[in-house]
Amino acid sequence: MCGIAGIVVLRAGAAPPARADLEAMATALRHRGPDERGLYRDLRAGLAHARLSIIDLATGQQPLSNEDGSLWIVFNGEVFNYLELREELVALGHRFRTRSDTEVVVHAYEAWGDDAFARFDGQFAIALWDARDEVLVLARDPMGICPLYLCEREGRLSFASEVKAIFAGDPAMPRALDPVGLAETFTFWSAVAPQTVFRGVTELEPGHVRRVARGRTEDRAFWRPRFPTGPGDAFAGSVEEAAERVRATLEDAVRLRLLRADVPVGSYLSGGLDSSLVAALGRRVKGASFQTFSLRFEDAEYDETRYQRAVADRIGSEHRDIVVRRRDIAEIFPEVVAHAERPLLRSAPAPMLLLSRLVRDAGIKVVLTGEGADELFAGYDLFREGKIRRFWGRQPGSALRPRLLERLYPYLARSPVLQQAMAREFFGLGRERWAAPGFAHGTRWRSAAALQRLFTGEVRREAGRVDVVARLLASLPGEFTSWAPLAQDQHLEARTLLSAYLLSSQGDRMLMANSVEGRFPFLGAEVIALANALPASYKLRGLDEKHVLKRAARGLVPDEILRRPKQPYRAPDALSFTAPDAPAWVAEILSDDALADAGVFEPAAVARLVRKCRASTGAPLSNADNMALVGVLSTGLLHRELVRRAPARGAPAAFETVVDRVSRQGGAAVRIGASGR
Repeated sequence: MCGIAGIVVLRAGAAPPARADLEAMATALRHRGPDERGLYRDLRAGLAHARLSIIDLATGQQPLSNEDGSLWIVFNGEVFNYLELREELVALGHRFRTRSDTEVVVHAYEAWGDDAFARFDGQFAIALWDARDEVLVLARDPMGICPLYLCEREGRLSFASEVKAIFAGDPAMPRALDPVGLAETFTFWSAVAPQTVFRGVTELEPGHVRRVARGRTEDRAFWRPRFPTGPGDAFAGSVEEAAERVRATLEDAVRLRLLRADVPVGSYLSGGLDSSLVAALGRRVKGASFQTFSLRFEDAEYDETRYQRAVADRIGSEHRDIVVRRRDIAEIFPEVVAHAERPLLRSAPAPMLLLSRLVRDAGIKVVLTGEGADELFAGYDLFREGKIRRFWGRQPGSALRPRLLERLYPYLARSPVLQQAMAREFFGLGRERWAAPGFAHGTRWRSAAALQRLFTGEVRREAGRVDVVARLLASLPGEFTSWAPLAQDQHLEARTLLSAYLLSSQGDRMLMANSVEGRFPFLGAEVIALANALPASYKLRGLDEKHVLKRAARGLVPDEILRRPKQPYRAPDALSFTAPDAPAWVAEILSDDALADAGVFEPAAVARLVRKCRASTGAPLSNADNMALVGVLSTGLLHRELVRRAPARGAPAAFETVVDRVSRQGGAAVRIGASGR
């Protein structure tokens, strides 16, 4: 992974992008690409790149062009099937001067135009500048692994891998939090692309390509999710045949992501089924020494050391781990929010930042992770909850059907199903609408949205101009209602939580903060296509989650991993910040002055919340109180770090690749030939 940025002038005759602005953007992304920096500029466009060298270390510098210098690219990510695509392109007459996947992207676009992006099996954010026709093309991978933000202001379009780079390249830009983005965050746990939490900044939607030509913008999807709409669309084999296919397809995805790198690749190992299976396949593919990395917790409720070590011993990996305390989370949280660039309702990204630091310190640049398996193979309690609530909704007066709720959330110290009367009232709300889109997610969305009671009246009024749930549901694919209920739930989970939160706040941002690339075998193109084609009963058999994946993992991971109850990755939340020795920043962010300055939350409401949390004296807090306090703290930090403080524009590091086609003559900018490489 790398960092990309750029500026395109939308009005003819306007000044070209300033070189200092492009340098500032690349410098703001130096954590994403510490190895090299590059820059391209002409009268209409500028591209900037911060490189993390993974493939073709010697000749893969960016920006990179085609043979005649008319098409330029900056590229963040990897196209894992680039060697196969390169063979096709060579057969079509294309010639290559590097061994990089970046150059394959350039020639693929020349050969197939926008249709090229659908051929890529990878994770990517791409910017292509056609200097001849003055067209900018932006594209983002189907699952949204790689970020790409945009801002159009005063006749120019800026884009970057992170918002801080846009701010650095345009220091005069007004910076403010967007109430609608905040409402989405305090509903879905994150703003959902194209919405962001910053006014004037949008995010390119996953699986979309955008063309900008002389001020005209076209945006279209090059990839759409597909689920069976009838018996003939689904995988036709038995569940055992499906397990064999899943295992083989996943192993191919692991092989591509492990071997197509010119640096060592390790693997995260949480102790759950998904990361254990990826690590086991990685060790099998690698054959030689293989490194795995784990988080341990001082709080026993969150610790999975026993399972991590069982897997590491079984596969024979060189294993490293780090123990995380509540104090560690509190101390690193400001850095976490600055990298996440969004409010967080959970502290879970903080240990992931510490884990990626452990990976970096071990000399590893790339790690495999198990992210995506829960969404593709129905691993969350939300999917089981949706199935139970629909089952109950078909007979809303049944006394027996809601008893199935007792099988949910066994890992929570304060499980919402412990008190049967309250659980039935909570989960039974709206059960008559069991066939409606978004039904399974409704309880979670309502719970998070209830936290908006902490907002100031002005923020609530502005946010209330958009019904964020209705807008999300209105954007669903036309065939959504013809999918099985589980497929509907899976799509919404991937659209909201996976892309907008897990792959960003816990994934890309925490990895790239320490210059580590994450690779996600479960999100390989063939794995996604196969998982989506499987019958719902293969994934969620009764209430047995990830049934077919467990079958696929037999013999590869210890039996105790297959038998253990599902335990999602979590970390200590509010209690990390309420101890008497909490870092000074906590009191600062919760002060009346800081709350008033940010203007998001009512100070009196926050004071009541803080008193309640501190009065718990270490006892488990409710899910709502946990999310509320973490949300208030992270929003305050975000305002302090990215809104109140001006973007840094320090002296840029040296740029190894510079192609500057603009010169000043007689006070005017003129185009010149390429210079310097």
